[in-house]
Amino acid sequence: MANHKSALKRIRANEARRLRNRYQLKTTRTFIKRLRATEDKAEAQELLKKVTGMLDKLAKKNIIKDNNAANQKSKLTKLVNAL
Repeated sequence: MANHKSALKRIRANEARRLRNRYQLKTTRTFIKRLRATEDKAEAQELLKKVTGMLDKLAKKNIIKDNNAANQKSKLTKLVNAL
């Protein structure tokens, strides 16, 4: 266990960040599933805008890697264009 005051604070801060990152990642995954399930092209395009922004935000905060975000956005765009 940490002995220093700053180390204790760092543990608390890391846990708070970890929970926030997990929440954001899980929310994004849910929206991706919703996008894949939709049949309506107009609704899919709206969802694609939202999901693209979410993926960019995750990549910017290093929650997922940049290439991972780019690959997912590419696949989802192809899916929406095929509708």
